[in-house]
Amino acid sequence: MNWSTVEVAQVRGQSRLITCHNLQPLKLLNPKSPTPACHVVLSSYGGGMVAGDAIRLRIGVEAGARLFVSTQANTKIFKSTNGAVAEQHVAGTVAAEALAVVFPDPVVLQAESRYRQVQHWQLHPTATLLLIDWFHSGRMDQGEQFAFTSLHSELRVSRGSRLVLLDRLTFEPEHHIAASPANFAGYQTFFSLYLVGHPESTLFQRLVARLEQQKMPGSTGPHFRISSQNYLVAVSRAKDDVYILRAAAHSRAALQPLCKQLLQELASAEMLGYNPLLRKY
Repeated sequence: MNWSTVEVAQVRGQSRLITCHNLQPLKLLNPKSPTPACHVVLSSYGGGMVAGDAIRLRIGVEAGARLFVSTQANTKIFKSTNGAVAEQHVAGTVAAEALAVVFPDPVVLQAESRYRQVQHWQLHPTATLLLIDWFHSGRMDQGEQFAFTSLHSELRVSRGSRLVLLDRLTFEPEHHIAASPANFAGYQTFFSLYLVGHPESTLFQRLVARLEQQKMPGSTGPHFRISSQNYLVAVSRAKDDVYILRAAAHSRAALQPLCKQLLQELASAEMLGYNPLLRKY
């Protein structure tokens, strides 16, 4: 089974690609960075994935390196006409004192599409990983909502030899009530952020502080109504070395201030040294 490959290492004080191999339908881009960090963009020839597409990507971040992974645009999952599933598998390793940030645009699940996403990450005990998983209920500008057939997402993260995070989501609109408060409560875009690292690491502590700032004031008060909110944000410490932020909104624009806050922190000199998405939005 063939895999696309990205490897980043410290080269004369700069984080640079030492391996870049892409297989269709994936296309890898490497925009020039004004700082020692490395930026890799995931793209595709058709702007998305059709039924039967299978992307397999290995990412390696060597000791002390800094890597930011983004996507060129929303990842469109097109209609499945024969029951086939579009799949994406990512296997990542992050070495000692390294930082990996995965900050994609949303996955857009179009009508009758089927999508499966699996990510497995292995971290050195002193490494830091910030990873975002973001999807839309459909083509919202066309009024399309939960018309897709199936979604499966799995994230597994280990630090050293210990599994510290396992998160799975499987949803089939035909068999679930999307608008139920137990599911998505009428929201249309869903943003999950996972932060894993050493609890005493300066990078980890700074990112935790920024996440804590995103908590919604008064969200547990008696006058807080979910239905009246343009967006919701919840931040929780799952373990000493794992933080999770969940956000839901009626539009992508409602979550842009949250993204801006996160990218502002990542732009500090200790992390990436710049905002790779500053001119994108």
